[in-house]
Amino acid sequence: MPRKPKRPCSFPGCPNLTDGRLCEEHEKQENKRYETYDRDPATRRRYGRAWKRIRDKYVSEHPLCEMCLAEGKLMSVDEVHHKIPLAKGGTHARDNLIGLCKSCHAKIHAESGDRWHNR
Repeated sequence: MPRKPKRPCSFPGCPNLTDGRLCEEHEKQENKRYETYDRDPATRRRYGRAWKRIRDKYVSEHPLCEMCLAEGKLMSVDEVHHKIPLAKGGTHARDNLIGLCKSCHAKIHAESGDRWHNR
C-alpha cells in the first residue's frame, strides 16, 4: 500500500519534511514546552520510578493493545492507560490499567478532552 507523501513541518520557517505534524526536532521542543507550561505539575509527581516499573511489568504481561484486540486487530502496546485517572482518585492497581497502542490512547484522550481542552 502506498504511503502518504511527506509534508513540511508545521513549525514556522522549518523546511524539513515529515510524516506527522512536526519534524523530530520540533516534536521534541513541543513536548518539552507542553511538559513545562501546559501539563499540571502534580501530574509529574505521580509518575516516577515506581510507575515505570509497574508499567514495564504490565506491558510484558499484556503485549497487545486491548482495544484493538477486542476488534480482532493485533497492535503492540505503546502506552499504559489508567481507566480511572490518578487525578480523579484512580490508582496504579492492575484492574485500573489497560494497555493501548498510540492511536487508541490518543482517541481516548481526544474524546475526554484531556490534553487538547485549552487549544
